[in-house]
Amino acid sequence: MHRRTFLKQAAYFCTLANTSLAFAGMNMPGAAHVDTFDSHIKDRLLNKKLFNKIYDEDIFLDKKLLPLLGTALKRLKRMQKTVGYANFCLLNFDDAIKIGKSYSAIGAFSKKELYFLEMIFYSRVNDYGFMGEKPIKTITGKIIRKEVKKIPRTGNYLYRGKPMEMYSQIKKEVGKDVILTSGVRSVMKQFLLFLNKAKKSNGNLSMASRSLAPPGYSFHGVGDFDVGKIGYGIHNFTERFTQTNVYKNLTDLGYIKFRYERDNNFGVRFEPWHIEVG
Repeated sequence: MHRRTFLKQAAYFCTLANTSLAFAGMNMPGAAHVDTFDSHIKDRLLNKKLFNKIYDEDIFLDKKLLPLLGTALKRLKRMQKTVGYANFCLLNFDDAIKIGKSYSAIGAFSKKELYFLEMIFYSRVNDYGFMGEKPIKTITGKIIRKEVKKIPRTGNYLYRGKPMEMYSQIKKEVGKDVILTSGVRSVMKQFLLFLNKAKKSNGNLSMASRSLAPPGYSFHGVGDFDVGKIGYGIHNFTERFTQTNVYKNLTDLGYIKFRYERDNNFGVRFEPWHIEVG
């Protein structure tokens, strides 16, 4: 199988000790328009229900960058363990750097790791098949703590206002079987999730993006959330969720407005558990 690689020049830039981590002076544009993406690749991706399958068109991270993927991911996992799951969901990029320097159990991010994270965040994700919008434009985007509230017995936060109101109404109308499974996610949380999937897929960025939005592209950072059925575990994140009474009630009551529908144009798998907050 012919594997196309991604960010081939990044390894070269990472070797430059004095290279600025900012992208000033470098041509790193944001996501290009949908119509610039090779339509036959998009069609093949969207017609595949097996999102964990490797396709000839998939884009892989350059092999030289796989060690950086591994070390950055391990550091993020150590950080989440140290600060706690819920707190990590709110952690911003700048604070993550400070925490890494402050805790020997975590360790400071190396310059190469930081550059790698910036390369991932600012790269053109439509090159590897993700066609969604980018609600968080900068890697240093912050979640203001006074604007969110921790939801008891879930380990997750929700934004105050409409997201909280929607979840409260869902709990009231759907009943005791529904539970918040994923709420607010910071850029660093999305990094951990996306890089973890990329690591498991041996650097296949296309496969990772079919399951998880790349950092900056998750609407969990601006209000959306996931719900599931209590006691249903990992099946809440599969199409089996559509067979539950919780899903049926959500649909009947009109709460299901898919961010990523079954035949969406974003290169992302169907997510029937995802609640879109307008």
